[in-house]
Amino acid sequence: MATQVLPDVETRPEGTDTTGNDEPKMFHYVKKNKIAESAVLGNMVVALCGETFPVTRSPKPGSPVCPDCKKIYEGLRPGSDA
Repeated sequence: MATQVLPDVETRPEGTDTTGNDEPKMFHYVKKNKIAESAVLGNMVVALCGETFPVTRSPKPGSPVCPDCKKIYEGLRPGSDA
């Protein structure tokens, strides 16, 4: 049986900036391996745009994404170490 190692440079949106009802205003792109670490240990993560926050929410389809993170993410080459 072979073990597959996933690359650690993938990103996914992660939420910050809450509204009055505890819903994030927008989600940010964060390195995938840092999301799990933050969720388990409560460490702060740094989004592609530079925002720092602990992971507390997961995005749902159609959730708003930080325009700065989105622009940076779209400019990355697949497999780049961002």
